[in-house]
Amino acid sequence: MEEAEPETLEGFLAWAAELGISDSLHNFQSQKPRICLGNSLVVSFFPDAGGRGLGAARDLRKGELILRVPKSALLTRDSLLKDGILSSAANGHRCLSPTQIMTVCLLYEMGKGKNSFWYPYLKHLPRSYEILATFSEFEKQALQVDDAVWTTEKAISKAETEWKQATLLMQELKLKPRLLSLRAWIWASATISSRTLHIPWDEVGCLCPVGDLFNYAAPGGESKDIENVENLMHSSSLQDDSLSSGHSTDSLLVERYDAQLQRLTDGGYDDDIGAYCFYARNNYKKGEQVLLSYGTYTNLELLEHYGFLLNKNPNDKVFIPLEPSMYSCNSWPKESMYIHQDGQPSFALLSALRLWTTPQSQRRSIGHLAYSGSQLSVENEISVLKWISQNCRVILNTLPTTVEGDSLLLFTIDEIQNAGNPMELRKLLCQLESEACAFLEANSLQKEENGGELVLSRKTKRSIERWKLAVEWRLRREGD
Repeated sequence: MEEAEPETLEGFLAWAAELGISDSLHNFQSQKPRICLGNSLVVSFFPDAGGRGLGAARDLRKGELILRVPKSALLTRDSLLKDGILSSAANGHRCLSPTQIMTVCLLYEMGKGKNSFWYPYLKHLPRSYEILATFSEFEKQALQVDDAVWTTEKAISKAETEWKQATLLMQELKLKPRLLSLRAWIWASATISSRTLHIPWDEVGCLCPVGDLFNYAAPGGESKDIENVENLMHSSSLQDDSLSSGHSTDSLLVERYDAQLQRLTDGGYDDDIGAYCFYARNNYKKGEQVLLSYGTYTNLELLEHYGFLLNKNPNDKVFIPLEPSMYSCNSWPKESMYIHQDGQPSFALLSALRLWTTPQSQRRSIGHLAYSGSQLSVENEISVLKWISQNCRVILNTLPTTVEGDSLLLFTIDEIQNAGNPMELRKLLCQLESEACAFLEANSLQKEENGGELVLSRKTKRSIERWKLAVEWRLRREGD
């Protein structure tokens, strides 16, 4: 994604502090801090891990409260629909989904510019996203795999349909032409898709200033051990003498730690405190990036909803085609039968194949063993693993590119993005063949000398970034 300019970041953090957003455990009833960060968190740039994010301002302990955002600072449908004109117009379009209404609300608020209460936050939102709905025909085909191409087509179609359905409402609100465009709609819907957090009173969720600066960490890789309350109470933020000052909310926060240890979530809205609270998901040393889990997603799902993917995603999976008889001989749902990121078959797939490779006359007698995950015999297990290996090899052989070829292409794309001058860029482009030629044609770029300097436009640079994501996705899949 393309980030907004950081020139007024300190102003944004000062605005957030005025709203009561804080990375400190304590309330500041007598005097608010100048900015909302600095006690537990600090905005940093992590070039190899998501770009701009939040780092640890000090050593943090797992389960420790590190950020709270009051309910009044959450941007929700309710807060935006306090605008009488917007609320009246939206009431006349009840056929639109809650998410469509929120998308219109966001565009309407953007149209207010500096007159919007939320302007300090809105101007720091990314200017663009590389979600699947933004992919061109070339970029879509670059994914190569049928399921991924179909998912992209569905995302593009959904965005266009929802935009057309909401156009009348946006026209009634007299949005500026640039905010009426499909491009603006995709930007707003991507903002909601990629940045909203769950709240119990609205299915759409909320936009959370400062809280949405956390970069993503996939669940599944951490230990599930719970650190005890004594360790938390020894953390520096809880040892501060001001905990005994009698502030009611501070005392409540301490009491809520025990419940937090039980649920072990990265964050959530706490009704008793009246704020969205974020907790450290691991122990962090000062300077390390503090990450947040948005949920369990495959790389394709991350690309669809967030516009990025992970180099190593423990939740990634690959589905391989199964014969109809394989589905009919067991009761496992289709979506449960896949290959894990580490190459291991899922429990359901392994069980189903063990049963399928068993002679039909014997399936009833050993079915309970297959469903329990038991190995039926050495011969059966060898047959199952051979079947998986052969079919994975067949799938890889049907793809138009190889792991080696995609690795080289990815290296070349990186060089193009980092080209220091027009002559170097032209040399790189002239060396490209096959898929790269299709990219040049799709973006109206010529390889031949034309006497002028070759400078990539912002539009072309974004297209290169999406192309790179497509190549990275299929490379991760091939590598699995």
